[in-house]
Amino acid sequence: MHEFVQNIFTFLADLGYIGIALALMIEVIPSEIVLAYAGYLVSRGEISFVGAVIAGTIGGTIAQLFLYWMGYYGGRPFLDKYGKYLLIKKKHLDLSEQWFEKYGSGVIFTARFIPVVRHAISIPAGIAKMSWKKFTLYTTCAIIPWSIFFIFLGERLGNHWQEIDEIARPYLRPVIIVAIVVTVIYIALQVYRRKRT
Repeated sequence: MHEFVQNIFTFLADLGYIGIALALMIEVIPSEIVLAYAGYLVSRGEISFVGAVIAGTIGGTIAQLFLYWMGYYGGRPFLDKYGKYLLIKKKHLDLSEQWFEKYGSGVIFTARFIPVVRHAISIPAGIAKMSWKKFTLYTTCAIIPWSIFFIFLGERLGNHWQEIDEIARPYLRPVIIVAIVVTVIYIALQVYRRKRT
């Protein structure tokens, strides 16, 4: 598996910005690792930091739009049947669907920072026929800081970029906590508005 990943990264390095975007679009490798590798390329002077963030944002957003359209046109039956081929676990889809139904479209932003939910939250948004413009806006706004964070760490780690999971973990905890707190506040506001109408 390690050799397979290394071969992909070698291929991506030759493609530069397009390679970063493609890697995030196909989601064979977790986005954190792809973005950290992009940071490593920045540290080597092969690409620019701003260019890497733009490529990461475009690739990450397109990947989520792909899942959104799958939910929009295919619905739950399609995903139950073919989701496993796209590495979408049923339990993740169930949880994401519950979140979206319970908390509404606002969680599209905050859920991007919460493990498990963030990988599949785009699908129930598509199933619910959420406006694709609003979906794209929320998704892009969440992916930009995510890309900046991991590219920055990858750049700082340099040749040790593969240690990204261990290095990023202490920083991600407060991000996850903040995302959960923001989600709770959003839910409270939604409940308050419903009671007033």
